[in-house]
Amino acid sequence: MKKKYFFILSFFLSVASFAQNNITIKGKILDKNSQNPIEAATVFLTSVKDSTVIDYTISDKNGFFKMDTKKITKPFFLKISYLGYETLKREMASISESKDFGVLSLIENPNTLNEVVIKNDAPPIRIKKDTLEFNASSFKVRPDANVETLLKQLPGVEIGTDGKITVNGKDVNQILVNGKPFFDKDGKIALQSLPSDIINKVQITDTKTKKEELSKEASTSNNASINLTIDEKKNKGFFGRFMGGYGTDDRYESSALMNYFKGKRKISVLASSNNINSTGFSMDEIFDNMGGGRNSSMSYNSNGGAFSVNGNRFGGGSGITRSNMVGINYADELIKDMETSGSYFFSNSNSDNLNRSKVITFLSTGNITKESEATTHGENFGHNLSFQVEYKIDSTATIFVGPKFMKSNSKFSNDSFEKSFNDSGQLVNDSKAQVFDDSDRGSFSNAINFNKRFKRIGRFLSASFDNDNSKEELSSLNKSNTIFYQGTNANIVRDQIRKNRNIVDKYVAEIEYSEPITDSLNVKVGMNYSNEFKSDDRNTFDFNAGSQSYSDLNPELTNYLTSSTKSFRPQAGFSLNKKKYDVSATVGPSISQFDNNSFYLGLPTTLSKNYVLPYANARVGYRFTKSKSIYLNYSYDVDFPNANQVLPVEDLSNPLSTVVGNVNLKPSSNQWGYFSFRNFDYATRSGYSIYIGGNLYGDQVVSSTLYDANIKSSTTFENVSGTYSGWFGANWNKSTKREAHSFKYGVGFSGNYGLSKGFVNGEMFEANTLRLNPRANFTYDYGELLSIAPTYNFTYNDSKYTNYRTTGASSVIHRFNIQTTNYWPKNWVFGNDFGYTYNSNIADGFKKDFYLWNTSLAYSFFDKKMTAKVKVYDLLNQNQSATRTISPTNIRDEENTVLKRYVMFSLTYKLNKFGMKEKPSGGNRMIFH
Repeated sequence: MKKKYFFILSFFLSVASFAQNNITIKGKILDKNSQNPIEAATVFLTSVKDSTVIDYTISDKNGFFKMDTKKITKPFFLKISYLGYETLKREMASISESKDFGVLSLIENPNTLNEVVIKNDAPPIRIKKDTLEFNASSFKVRPDANVETLLKQLPGVEIGTDGKITVNGKDVNQILVNGKPFFDKDGKIALQSLPSDIINKVQITDTKTKKEELSKEASTSNNASINLTIDEKKNKGFFGRFMGGYGTDDRYESSALMNYFKGKRKISVLASSNNINSTGFSMDEIFDNMGGGRNSSMSYNSNGGAFSVNGNRFGGGSGITRSNMVGINYADELIKDMETSGSYFFSNSNSDNLNRSKVITFLSTGNITKESEATTHGENFGHNLSFQVEYKIDSTATIFVGPKFMKSNSKFSNDSFEKSFNDSGQLVNDSKAQVFDDSDRGSFSNAINFNKRFKRIGRFLSASFDNDNSKEELSSLNKSNTIFYQGTNANIVRDQIRKNRNIVDKYVAEIEYSEPITDSLNVKVGMNYSNEFKSDDRNTFDFNAGSQSYSDLNPELTNYLTSSTKSFRPQAGFSLNKKKYDVSATVGPSISQFDNNSFYLGLPTTLSKNYVLPYANARVGYRFTKSKSIYLNYSYDVDFPNANQVLPVEDLSNPLSTVVGNVNLKPSSNQWGYFSFRNFDYATRSGYSIYIGGNLYGDQVVSSTLYDANIKSSTTFENVSGTYSGWFGANWNKSTKREAHSFKYGVGFSGNYGLSKGFVNGEMFEANTLRLNPRANFTYDYGELLSIAPTYNFTYNDSKYTNYRTTGASSVIHRFNIQTTNYWPKNWVFGNDFGYTYNSNIADGFKKDFYLWNTSLAYSFFDKKMTAKVKVYDLLNQNQSATRTISPTNIRDEENTVLKRYVMFSLTYKLNKFGMKEKPSGGNRMIFH
């Protein structure tokens, strides 16, 4: 208890005395020969005794640097590092008052390409031409923390409560380990399961396509990619983690991850089994795999139990999921200049859910209300295999092949009851249904890229071929009874089996040639050919009482649809790359043949049309400084409707809803635009970004629905123009450090807006929607003893309607969360994750707010190789999943089964052997962050 009072007292004393203990170090960095200022040079202070990083900053575009730091009473080095220059080093015995070092000159290093940087002499941050590189050992994390914990310490890196990662405002869509996927490119497994102390560098670049990567072109993406490089000393040996736990209500969890690294050869085996809605592979030292714990991207609570890795789906959606999974990842250089990597997953899951919903559908004549309850069970088995091979034919030519295979079987049952009311509250119809689905799905996709570079820089030839083939066979047993209480419609009773076969085959081939006109200007010509075929074959058989089998073909529920789109796109463009800016554009016609066929009720229908439509894409990027930039993008493209939207075939599978196509539909156009501005100052560890984007649609395909007196609907499709959607946002974050106190705070704002149109009972409606989402977060760390992290999110939704009896709807949602972690006394960890959610406009019968409090207490022993832990999920037993969704046509309130309170006891064993020697579990990291 005295220790905790000491924490509080030291915090206030530190803040009060900061101005007295703080000093300022500044200067100007120039090139010794040219006397030009050097922007983005890293200035850092290190201890002479052990090379510990004390503080650092970055020079601005004028070469100036300014560092506010504490007084230093022991010998230290002032170091200045910049790629291509020799590191400047000055030793000082101490510094107790502010100092201006004046002009500091750097000397070019003639052996830049062969430069060897000693690890302890490496700067915390290095800004290269297109790469931001962090030296992992310069940032403080606790021993045995995972990679996600390390990323949270890096300036400019933000990880949201939903697991979304941004770097200086850019979304991260790819995470690699030594340039290769670790199970999957989205990096979820790497972030959660790899220990941070094996990481040497964290490299951040703009995400490139495989063609841009092979041709060494500048990235045209607005996303970021993170590459984690393994420390050479840790790149040989074994490390892993084994965990098992059991709790109340028969809750259980278990997981294992074993890694063997040796140079370029990396083998990892992953396994998990649990019934707490988790993937199972987490190194979160506080909550492990607990659903809802730490609001991790790998944990789920009220959102249900579905998740996916590498395109492989685990879980069956909402409800409680029991999952089992085994995976292996392999990477190696099998022969010289041929690098390979691959992964395989087997998964099995079972999900149970009880769903309750209320839907109000807007009509000009009066709203419709539907209430339903459904009990569902799902079971899934899946196999997923993928690998990549990259072979350097010679120094100028490379070929890449990346196939993926997937095979799965799913079984699903649904027992439901639904009733509908008119605007006067009268019961109009109700329906009972039992559905049993059994589906087999297989798919194969592949990407082949070839690139040949020539002697002249910028001249290259690239070719690619992609295919995506899938087939699904579904057998569905449907028993339903629909009763109408108004009008003259006859009741509908069904007892039948539907057999569906869906096939999708897509092939895309592209070739491009680039010719440099100047050192910075390239012209490109190429062509793209795509062929996409889809078929939907449905046969329905009614139950025959005489034969006691499903043998009577139902012609009204049997049909065959095919759709084929062939497009040839010759294109030309240019790219201009300067030091400050880059511009690129591609234009061309898209020549398409659109064929659709159906066979229904003995009648064949063929619909074929040819189109010549425009295509365009352009982007502009401008860099004011190393850390300040703007980005603009524009594209114009056309989408074709689906076969069921254009063919005159009635879909009667739903007794309460009939759908038929419209042969007069036109292709819809989409103009997409985006603008962003980003500025992050590494000297002050603060930055902000703003962005805005939108879509303008022409001839958008929308539904047109008619309702009869029994609220039975008939839907077709129409084209409308003038619809749009948009999004916008801004964020700001800053990190500071005062003695043992570290602070990280940020605010953000996002929103979207749009205009939708459609037809109900022959009248066009319009819906204007707006969503606003301000948020704030704060993190306080006291050394390695205490961490406090509150967050707050506010969401405002507003919709306004025309030609509806309802003129509008709005709601507000408040979400507050605070996470605390106490690492005292030694070997003990006490964590709490408390959240509050309030929704103002949940319908009657659904709870508007709830609290979710998870807590955990852990003790490490046996040289910290073993950890015993007790965790309580939903301590207050209030977790719920009541949600409200407001759309242009309805308001939907829904509630699903969620995990409730349980207590879990677990035991974890960690193994770390590098260079065949056991790694000391309490290894030290640099003290700065």
